[in-house]
Amino acid sequence: MTILVVGASGATGQHLIAHLLKQGHTVRAVVRSAERLPESIRNDGNLFIIEASILEISDTEMVEHVAGCDAVASCLGHNLTFKGMYGKPRRLVTDAARRLCAAIKVNKPEKRIKYVLMNTTGNRNRDLDEPISFAERCVIALLRLLLPPHEDNEKAADYLRTELGQNNPIIQWSAVRPDSLINESEVTEYEVYPSPTRSPIFNAGKVSRINVGHFMAALIDNDALWQKWKGQMPVIYSKMSS
Repeated sequence: MTILVVGASGATGQHLIAHLLKQGHTVRAVVRSAERLPESIRNDGNLFIIEASILEISDTEMVEHVAGCDAVASCLGHNLTFKGMYGKPRRLVTDAARRLCAAIKVNKPEKRIKYVLMNTTGNRNRDLDEPISFAERCVIALLRLLLPPHEDNEKAADYLRTELGQNNPIIQWSAVRPDSLINESEVTEYEVYPSPTRSPIFNAGKVSRINVGHFMAALIDNDALWQKWKGQMPVIYSKMSS
């Protein structure tokens, strides 16, 4: 398959690309600078690098970049700096999702395209009416007010849930919700649930970035797994913390 990955140079995006290349897929990676990718990935013959800021790509170019792709994966996120959290673009993840999906529709693909979004356990799946305590509601309301990236993640998932929906004839989606991200060098056992099994605010679990990349790649590569989680917001924990 051919997969477009945005947020490709981030800590999770690099793992996703590595897994996809290992599976034998062709990857188009959108990065601000190719130098931010590890040399082992950068020199792979199945990797095609697009050096650009995702929101600065023109509509025409976006259509060209997604043409012929079987899937699009977003590992976009905001830098954990003052400028990254409070500066522009405030709706990086949401705007990218809208523009990428609009470009996919323009191409009128013959089969449904997969859109895999990296999200967060701090964002509830309202389709499932996930339980939430009063204290958690208060904290999340503060996060929404004080940390623009949190609201961006919510709106990106809401776009997939409510605007694309479950029966879109062109695009199918899955929004992967990792809990607290950590760095590990190897894939370890992990578990995936429809909803959080612990409080993301007061009792967060952990999951390695390499495990998240592995699961996202598996969703794209494995049709049976995709059928299980399409249109859903699976929560992933490394097994030691689930």
